[in-house]
Amino acid sequence: MPLTPDPSAADELTRDAIGRLVRETPRHPKGRAVLKAGWIETPIGGMLAVADEARLHLLEFFGRKVLPAELARLRQTMDSSIDFGEAPPIAMAATELDAYFAGRSAAFETPLATPGSGFTEAVWAELRRIPPGETRTYGALARGMGRPQAVRAVGRANGANPIAIVIPCHRLVGADGALTGYGGGLWRKEWLLRHERSSHFIPVPQPITAT
Repeated sequence: MPLTPDPSAADELTRDAIGRLVRETPRHPKGRAVLKAGWIETPIGGMLAVADEARLHLLEFFGRKVLPAELARLRQTMDSSIDFGEAPPIAMAATELDAYFAGRSAAFETPLATPGSGFTEAVWAELRRIPPGETRTYGALARGMGRPQAVRAVGRANGANPIAIVIPCHRLVGADGALTGYGGGLWRKEWLLRHERSSHFIPVPQPITAT
C-alpha cells in the first residue's frame, strides 16, 4: 500500500483539494510537531492517514465532507503543519489494513491519538470490542455502557470517529438492524460487514487503550 501521494488515489478535484488542505500551515506556527500525511489504497477506495511519529490521528476515506474540517481541527489542536511524508504509525496502519482486507487479521494495534471527551472515547472503546462481522444497535451500545438514555449521544460519538475501520463505527446499526449513518458511504459499510463475515480472521486481542 503506497504511503505517498498517488494521482490515481482519488478523482482530480478531491486529490487537489486534499493536497491544498494538507499543506496549509497554521497562522502562528511555533516550530513544534509536524504531522505527516499519506495515501493508503484499499479495495473500496483510497484513504488519507495523518500521524505524528508516535500516533495515528486521522484515517478517512476520500470524499468525506468532514475531511476539510478534520484537517483544520488537527492543525489547530496540534498547532502544527501537515505535509505528505512517512511516519511509523502510517506504515503500521497500512500493514494492518492490508491484512484486514486480505481477510487474515482484524487486529489493529496502531497507537491512536483520539481527541474526544471521556464519553466519546468510551463509545469508541466499546466499538473496538464488537467482534468483526457482528453489529450492535445504538441502543444496545448505550445500555452496555450503563447509559441507556444516551442513544443520541452514542450516535454523535460514532459519527465523530476520525479513524475509520480501526475504530469500527461501521458495526453500529439502527434499532431495526438497518444500515444507517456511515460517513464513508452505506455501500462501504455493507461491504465491510460482508467482508468481515466471510473472512476467517485470527482471534482479535483486546484493543490497546487510546491516549
